[in-house]
Amino acid sequence: MILFVDTLNYHFVIILSDFMFTGIVQTQATVVSSTHTDGVLRLVVSVGEEYVKHLDLGASIAINGCCLTVVKVELSNHDVVAQVHFDVIDETLTLTNLGKLNLGSLVNYERSVTFGTELGGHIVSGHIHCTAQIGQIVKQQNNCKIQLSLPTKWQKYVLYKGFVAINGASLTVGEIDEQGFWLHLIPETLAITNLGNAQVGDELNIEVDQQTYTIIKTVENYLRHQN
Repeated sequence: MILFVDTLNYHFVIILSDFMFTGIVQTQATVVSSTHTDGVLRLVVSVGEEYVKHLDLGASIAINGCCLTVVKVELSNHDVVAQVHFDVIDETLTLTNLGKLNLGSLVNYERSVTFGTELGGHIVSGHIHCTAQIGQIVKQQNNCKIQLSLPTKWQKYVLYKGFVAINGASLTVGEIDEQGFWLHLIPETLAITNLGNAQVGDELNIEVDQQTYTIIKTVENYLRHQN
């Protein structure tokens, strides 16, 4: 994403290029192996064969919102279930919840978009900024509210009714509070993503909206240079 800012006339022109994901989770995959050796975690997930069609080595897939590179694909004898392998470096493990996954954990799975793909969510890069801890979960008949505690340095980039990617799912920000913010989730989101299995205390991957982040940083830099 490239952002041009005309600070004199308060015009913002955004050119979108080389984006990776839309935040529309396609399915959930199951962790079948997680081995840490020499600073690299080999993560293997199992997913339906239809989600690896025409998948090449080196392709990008968002796992819990984190852009990972495919290093190996294995199909079963009946071509019903596939296993996809990724290498995750320590830097990524520090910023995300991937290092806390257990065998059998469900992860959100989204393949990178291609030109012509419907953009149903918002533009997501797959670069996780931080994790946020679930403080409260309030379940009602037709929806679910989740309160997330966000590190202080990232709170200014999360705005009421703005976009945020949670474990790779494009969601709208609800109420803002001193600790972070609330999400309001419909049954469809709970069914398709792993947020339906989330528990109080869980750490979720957060990617703030890149457009909001860029505008705020640009304005801050402009104001700083005026002083």
